[in-house]
Amino acid sequence: MRYDAKPGAVAIAAAAFVNEGEAKMDASGGAELKSVGKRPIRPDGWDKVTGRAEFGADLSAPGMLVGRILRSPHAHARIKSIDTSKAEALPGVKSVVTAADMPVVSWEPDVMGYVPANYGHISENTIARDKVLYDGHAIAAVAATSARIAEKALGLIKVEYEILPHVLDVSEAMRPDAPILHERLRTEGLGKKTRKASNTALRVEYSIGDVDAGFAKADVIVERTFRTKPVHQGYIEPQAVLASASHDGHVDIWCSTQSQFVVRTVCSKILGMKTSQIRVYPTEIGGGFGGKIIPLIEPVAALLSRKSGRPVKMVASREEVFRAMGNAPGSHSKVRMGAMRDGRIVAADIEVKLQAGAYPGAPIQSGAGRAFGFYYIENARAVGYDVVVNQPKTSAYRAPGAPCALFAVESVVDDLAKKLEMDPLELRIINEAREGTSTVMGPPFNVIGCDEVLRTAKAHPHYSAPLKKGQGRGVACGFWFNSGGESSATLTINEDGTAALVSGSPDLSGTRISLAQMAAEELGIDVSLITPTVGDTGSVGYTFLTGGSRVTFATGIAVVEASRDVVRQACERAAKQWDIPAEAVKWEDGHALPVSPNAGDFPPMSLAEIAASTTKTGGPIAVSKSVDAPHLVGPGFGTHICDVDVDRDTGRVTVLRYTVVQDVGRAIHPSYVEGQLQGGASQGIGWALNEEMFHGADGRLQNAGFLDYRIPLTSDLPMIDTALVEVPNIHHPYGVRGVGETAICPPAAAVALAVSNAIGIRMTELPLSPTRILAALKAKDANGAG
Repeated sequence: MRYDAKPGAVAIAAAAFVNEGEAKMDASGGAELKSVGKRPIRPDGWDKVTGRAEFGADLSAPGMLVGRILRSPHAHARIKSIDTSKAEALPGVKSVVTAADMPVVSWEPDVMGYVPANYGHISENTIARDKVLYDGHAIAAVAATSARIAEKALGLIKVEYEILPHVLDVSEAMRPDAPILHERLRTEGLGKKTRKASNTALRVEYSIGDVDAGFAKADVIVERTFRTKPVHQGYIEPQAVLASASHDGHVDIWCSTQSQFVVRTVCSKILGMKTSQIRVYPTEIGGGFGGKIIPLIEPVAALLSRKSGRPVKMVASREEVFRAMGNAPGSHSKVRMGAMRDGRIVAADIEVKLQAGAYPGAPIQSGAGRAFGFYYIENARAVGYDVVVNQPKTSAYRAPGAPCALFAVESVVDDLAKKLEMDPLELRIINEAREGTSTVMGPPFNVIGCDEVLRTAKAHPHYSAPLKKGQGRGVACGFWFNSGGESSATLTINEDGTAALVSGSPDLSGTRISLAQMAAEELGIDVSLITPTVGDTGSVGYTFLTGGSRVTFATGIAVVEASRDVVRQACERAAKQWDIPAEAVKWEDGHALPVSPNAGDFPPMSLAEIAASTTKTGGPIAVSKSVDAPHLVGPGFGTHICDVDVDRDTGRVTVLRYTVVQDVGRAIHPSYVEGQLQGGASQGIGWALNEEMFHGADGRLQNAGFLDYRIPLTSDLPMIDTALVEVPNIHHPYGVRGVGETAICPPAAAVALAVSNAIGIRMTELPLSPTRILAALKAKDANGAG
């Protein structure tokens, strides 16, 4: 379902839910668009469904070696010595590397694109230098002529360890007597740095108004604590890389990545190479969700290739993916919120502790900073802690940090509604964010669709559908900002009037066709005449990563600007042939024509006709555009409705019905927007019900595979309904808002609230496994009997 909404106005009610039409108006209310808003077949679709598409593991090269990595069996240990001599002597082994083969990289703060980075941390996480900090931490790597020889060589490497105490829980890691992971790590925050070594890397605080005064006048106050476990992104394709070093010092890298430019930057920084010496080719990617941003095996493959002089291919095993490649953090949160009798929330306070894994960098700013973003609250405070523990360094996972914080906040908002005897969506409407609302992070919202989303959800037939005995319904909300940043695109017009579009953004979700649709709309030609591809680092301008809900937004701006420049040049070429001024030519429906009869009587000239005569009018038409798109604009707001049935004998939860309502700004390709919403909801449902990374008493991961780490299957889920709300983002020429991350923010809370309402017990710890639900029911029965 889909509808357009004008900013600040509610577009529909329940009776207005009808079959969608594809006719759309442009972001300014103009005529129907011909490409944007349609559902063309994605150009990479045939290759993917027929197996022709090449992913990282499909690549090979003459003389290629196989790389393997030796990983730590301990959660925390000092490396006393490493002896690689027997491995190096094994026939078929061509190179062996350890941290000694890499330069020592400073821990000084740096940047990666527009975000902070610490390349010293990345270097030590790639191959451990003095200590191993988690089960699976890389220690050494070999390249051999076969996988069998490489595996045998790993067994010949002798490592002497001094086992150290480990800590896995975020709150335990903050205790004064906790084992310290890094002796040189100090707590930073509020402009200060502690003198004593600590596992708490950073404390952040965001606030607005007077929180204490707000609670003093509140009629109703709710306070609860919440816990979530570490979860994995669950991408199907493991990391894979082929690296080939030449004798002139250059290295070519083919890999499955969310950013070929990040791979280039990281390899340059931690291997001590010039950026110009590295060229990275992104392959097709089988899922990432944030987990394939920071490269961990790519630098190792490059190092092995440089040392051996031959191409080296590495493909991570599923066990390695779980043990070493990074996951979303576990969390401990405490939320306190106060409201007046009329439903106005007058005070809100949250403390969020996130596991960073072995090195600092938990997404605490986004987790704490976005906790209350859905609401207008005059007095609010959010405090967050970035805490290292003996687990793999966390990596991004769709809306990093936000699902943990919003699970807690939305649960407390629901408690407030119960205490106030109000409809949970009505309470949210009373407190909704609007244009001009300031968040605890500072910047006020511009035009947003929060109100439209809430009213659409309340009017949706799902919300008023009856429930049977033993079933429960939960509703929860969330939001996520668009990231902006650097993006580049090149648009070339071929001699027959078709076009080649090259962008720097790896395609995880159908963005190639979305970018092509915007180019087609600007050029006035059919989208089938445009071939969109993803360029390598040597063929397109710098482009920041695919993530942060930024590609269709930021790279889309670069594509639109390039397309408009092509149109300008096409008009100039037509004007030259007609011998009239360029300003006397306009562009309509893919043709150049005089702006008025006074300019001359010339028949419309198509793009194909203009392209065919470029040798006479100035040469090829090719435009490259690079932009730095604005940050934190065009946030997307979403509300989810979830119905569940809970089997009180087994604790099993069945999701019966699920609806996602989200402001998407403008759905360039509605099918892929719907897919993003459904995918985010599916992953959030798994986060709520099944997913958890188990570590034993020895600190080792116990479920490093999909047999024991259970992501939702198709049979576990209902058909997830979507309602696309379209309140255009004024910062994008077609009104685009990012859609990839908002959808994972509400599900954990929506599912938990549905389960809580079904069994009459507020559940505050995820996942809601059958064991946990049965324990809650047993405790309730015991307390009732008592």
